[in-house]
Amino acid sequence: MRSTERSAPPLVVALACADGDWPHEDWPAADDAYVTRTVRLTRPFRCPDGVDAAVLRCEDPWAAMPDLRDLTAGGVPVIVISPRRDTDVVVEVFRSGAGYLVEGDYCTHMLSSAVMAATVGHTCLSPAACAALREGARRMPTGGDALDRLRTLLSPRERQVMELLSTGLGAQEIGLRLRLSEKTVRNNLSNIYAKLDARGSTDAVLRWLGATPAAPVLRT
Repeated sequence: MRSTERSAPPLVVALACADGDWPHEDWPAADDAYVTRTVRLTRPFRCPDGVDAAVLRCEDPWAAMPDLRDLTAGGVPVIVISPRRDTDVVVEVFRSGAGYLVEGDYCTHMLSSAVMAATVGHTCLSPAACAALREGARRMPTGGDALDRLRTLLSPRERQVMELLSTGLGAQEIGLRLRLSEKTVRNNLSNIYAKLDARGSTDAVLRWLGATPAAPVLRT
């Protein structure tokens, strides 16, 4: 029997497997702190009422972009799981507002945490996906002096917050790392978004990493 004492409301997650089978048949565990059950989807991928988040597993996110658009059109947060870790793929998925976990680079506990974070507006990356995003930023011609000037807009504390935000941490976790109240972190984030001309956390991280042009990111 599942425990009813949870640190957060139990979540229902839709599983959309564009290629192959779902690799985590034992997820969620009976004592999972966040996820209570999963619902399997078939194409076309549409989330039923009562679903809090969706996970899209695919071999090639480029080929699965129509599936990703179907899922995000429903208004639920999405996390993509794929073996691909090249920068262009990670950036494109991240720009769409979805999280990205590279297969073999996460555990089911991290998956549950990423789902929970997604439901409160945070876009999570596994370490390999975050590294791909950073590598792409270093290669982009918009980096260098322009990126340095962008970063100097932020105070030292705001730069610390952005470094942690870019790893997928939320305001509460950032506050714990920096020994700040969650309210203080959220105030810092509001100032950061204004200084970077960012629409939210995803846009801010893309700008911080130099993975987006100077113009605002347009979402269709």
